[in-house]
Amino acid sequence: MMKDLFDLTGKIALVTGASRGIGESIARLLASRGAHVIVSSRKIDACQAVADSIVESGGKASAFACHVGEIAQIEAVFTHIKDTHGRIDILVNNAAANPYFGHILDTDLAAYDKTVDVNIRGYFFMSIAAGKMMKEQGSGVILNTASVNGITPGDMQGIYSITKAAVISMTKAFAKECGGLNIRVNALLPGLTDTKFASALTTNDTILKTALKVIPLGRVADPDEMAGTVLYLVSDASSYTTGASVIVDGGMLA
Repeated sequence: MMKDLFDLTGKIALVTGASRGIGESIARLLASRGAHVIVSSRKIDACQAVADSIVESGGKASAFACHVGEIAQIEAVFTHIKDTHGRIDILVNNAAANPYFGHILDTDLAAYDKTVDVNIRGYFFMSIAAGKMMKEQGSGVILNTASVNGITPGDMQGIYSITKAAVISMTKAFAKECGGLNIRVNALLPGLTDTKFASALTTNDTILKTALKVIPLGRVADPDEMAGTVLYLVSDASSYTTGASVIVDGGMLA
C-alpha cells in the first residue's frame, strides 16, 4: 500500500494566529490529517473555541494563549509544549500585526514597534525556540506566513510590507542554516484573502477593484485555499523542499 504523504498522525503542531482566518483553517486541516494541534493566539477564549471544535470533529487539539510580540509568552508556550508533549514537529508562524493603514510618511513609532515586534521579532524568536527543540529531536518543519506584499509593497501598507519582506529573507536564512539539521523552513505568501485581518482592503470598494485587476483569478482568496498549501509544505510530500516561498494569489499556486 502506498504511503499517505499527507498523514500527520503523531505530529505535534503549533499554529499561531489560529483563532480565526488563515490560521484557523490551517489548524483545522492539520488536525484532520492526524496532528495534535496547539491552537494559539493572544486570547485564550478564542483559541479554546477552535480547539474544542476540532476535538468535537474527531481531531486532537489544545489551546494556549501566546502573544508572539512578547518574549516571555514565547518562552511560556514552548515550556508548555516541552513539558506536555516532549517535542514539536511543526511550527506555523501565522500571527501578524498590521495596525496602521495609511501613507508611509505618517507611520508613527507605536505602529512601527507593534508591527516589527510581532511580524519580525516574534517570528524570529518563535523559530529559534522551535528550532532548538527540533535540533534535539532530529527533525522538524517551520512554515512562515509572509505575504505577496513582501515582494511588491501594498498601497498604504508600508511598514507591514517591509516586515513581510523581512519574513521572506528570514525564511531563507533559517532554511540555509537549519537544513543540515533536518529542519525544513518554508514560507507561504498569500495574496488578498477574505479575513477580518484584511477587511480594510476587502471592504473598501476602490481598493478592492484595483486589487482584483492584478490578481490572476480576479477574486479574493478563501482561507481554506491557504491551508492546503501549508499541508503540502509541512508534510512528507515536500520532504525535499526547503527555503522556498510559495505564492498563493487569488487561488492560484505559482
